[in-house]
Amino acid sequence: MEKGRRSSKVHVLSIPYPTQGHLNPMLQFCKRLVSKGLKATLAITTFTSKSIHPNSDSVQLDTISDGYDEGGFNQASDVQAYLTRFEAAGSKTLAELIERHKISGHPIDCVIYDAFMPWALEVAKQHGLAGAPFFTQPCAVNYIYYYVHHGFLTLPVSTLPVSIPGLPLLELEDMPAYIYVHGSYPAYFEMVLRQFSNVDQADYILVNTFYKLEEEVVDAMSKVSPMLTIGPTIPSFYLDNRVQNDKDYGLNLFHLDPSVCLEWLSKKPKRSVVYVSFGSLSNLSEEQTEELAWGIKGCDFDFLWVVRDSEAGTLPKNFVEETSDKGLVVGWSPQLKVIASEAIGCFFSHCGWNSTIEALSLGVPMVVMPQWTDQTTNAKFVQDVWKVGIRVKMDEKGIVRRKEVETCIRKVMEGERGKEMKENGIKWKAWAKEAVCEGGTSDKDIDEFVSKLTKTLC
Repeated sequence: MEKGRRSSKVHVLSIPYPTQGHLNPMLQFCKRLVSKGLKATLAITTFTSKSIHPNSDSVQLDTISDGYDEGGFNQASDVQAYLTRFEAAGSKTLAELIERHKISGHPIDCVIYDAFMPWALEVAKQHGLAGAPFFTQPCAVNYIYYYVHHGFLTLPVSTLPVSIPGLPLLELEDMPAYIYVHGSYPAYFEMVLRQFSNVDQADYILVNTFYKLEEEVVDAMSKVSPMLTIGPTIPSFYLDNRVQNDKDYGLNLFHLDPSVCLEWLSKKPKRSVVYVSFGSLSNLSEEQTEELAWGIKGCDFDFLWVVRDSEAGTLPKNFVEETSDKGLVVGWSPQLKVIASEAIGCFFSHCGWNSTIEALSLGVPMVVMPQWTDQTTNAKFVQDVWKVGIRVKMDEKGIVRRKEVETCIRKVMEGERGKEMKENGIKWKAWAKEAVCEGGTSDKDIDEFVSKLTKTLC
């Protein structure tokens, strides 16, 4: 192609926030756009690229800088320092990337950016490009933050329960953790509120959910902030299987031979195993880990427990050896393949949004032990709205005790309530698939996004 002559394809540039839970959905959306005829480039941070040596068959990969190219987040002195430097270095290198593509024959037409990074929209508009924030968290959580940002909900919360259109009545512990514990994680709280600082200037708003899952809140929030629901953003193989060779996420910050987990599971009876995982950012105390461990052991089910290497020291002494006949403790797991296994009967989870929507999409009931950020609100919906799980209760010290762990697992794995959760899980699995299949709500919204971009180019 001659220099300066452009391709006929619309070219979208996607920029995820650099953690595993934000990389995966953005990459999956890019794959979906490529399957619809667009060209997509995913720009990860230089440090992330060095760490995982990514590759993708369909999505082009590029880099921007977060200002910490050698160590990423761990190189920063604190959260605020990281976010400040990321905005400065990210804005500069994003602008350079856009300019570089202008003369490549494949100029950028639209910047899709993680909603945590509103500065990316400013850069896009400076270059005359369309911009679309990508909200990786559920619409319910986004709407709560929207209410706080616009002053419709004042903090600290003084009147309970909290009433927001489209949402169930919320007690304090049902609110996102930054609100539930007022004043916690101030830098992150400012970041989630800033998602709405310039969203009115965006051309499209994309949310990683599907319509039936959050029908009432999507309808309510769309009246003030029109959006496109484009989820669930998990590999197509587990849903509609219309995206070629899409069986895995493709970008993993943690590595282990997947066969270790899968071979172990293959020898277990159907619905007999409790899968325990608290995501890539979990940080349980030693006391909490000990209570969790003995609760899992006490329920006497087979279990697969992901304990990251950095947390292995918090396990009770000799726990792994004493439970080797019933359990497998690993540092990482191929989570989608695991929860898709017929051997899994229950997912004991921190209730992060990716884990939650994976479980919903694969019909797996849950025990949820939320830790922070959106997880507390997700847990409210899992138990009381979608009715596919049970939320554990903490004691006065904020610890979930072993008896509570054991009781909740038994309720999901056995009895009438467990049966109801399994039946609801099957329904949500069907509706998730329906959303992304041809003519489904998410498929239509993605087609609308593609169509409008294409018309703009023409």
